[in-house]
Amino acid sequence: MTAIAYRTIDVDGINIHYREAGMAGAPKLLLLHGFPSSSHMFRDLMPRLADRFHIIAPDLPGFGRSGDPEANTFESIAGTIGRFTEIVGFDRFIIYVFDYGAPTGFRLAIRHPERITGIISQNGNAYVDGLSEGWNPARAYWADASIANRQALRAMLTPETTYWQYTHGVPDPSAVSPDGYTLDVHYLGRPGAEDVQLDLIGDYKTNIALYPAFQAYFRAHKPRFLAVWGRHDPFFLPQGAEAFQRDIPEARVTFLDTGHFALETHAADIAAEIRTVFA
Repeated sequence: MTAIAYRTIDVDGINIHYREAGMAGAPKLLLLHGFPSSSHMFRDLMPRLADRFHIIAPDLPGFGRSGDPEANTFESIAGTIGRFTEIVGFDRFIIYVFDYGAPTGFRLAIRHPERITGIISQNGNAYVDGLSEGWNPARAYWADASIANRQALRAMLTPETTYWQYTHGVPDPSAVSPDGYTLDVHYLGRPGAEDVQLDLIGDYKTNIALYPAFQAYFRAHKPRFLAVWGRHDPFFLPQGAEAFQRDIPEARVTFLDTGHFALETHAADIAAEIRTVFA
């Protein structure tokens, strides 16, 4: 059950690479990664849950080994991932959302609430409360999509910034494997990848515009919910995790002494939380 298979399928003309573990017939768990990562970020989590769930973790369009999105927007990415779930037979499932995976997964939830049996948000934001000043360069671009403001965002795509995202707020950076950030740097170096990522940073404002719709879904459907958060995340503040309880009072909120990429240091703790909440 802990063996992981690596597959690629065509989703309406876009190749989507994904990892799969667990057994057919077990509760389904869809893992959605963030920027600038891929399904590789779940390499330590999947074996810890494969005895309990049927797990699928795709590389989002424009990331990892998947093809580029039809359009460089979150709406396009969510549409492709929605079709992906249909093709692989994920009719009802729990979603684990992280970073960019959150607006992707929450779009799936508001489109098809009947398909969502639970949500795990690991540093996956849906409230203005959770946005830090680290978003200021993006905010400048949202307000004025000038060449200069777009060029300033290229600093987000450098190897140094990727390393910083992995290690910021981690008490002992030596505990962070170089495999994750090294692979991310490799994928960010693909031809055309920078423009895809710059477009998505620009399009992130559409996610914030949807926050009220996401929150309305939480209030109306109150899915079983776990927010597990790296407390020292430089982009998504702890207040963003606590805010889920405004709309889902029974949501479980757990903070970990780490940064944005909490799975790099706390995969065992996160797996234990998931097993507790979704026992």
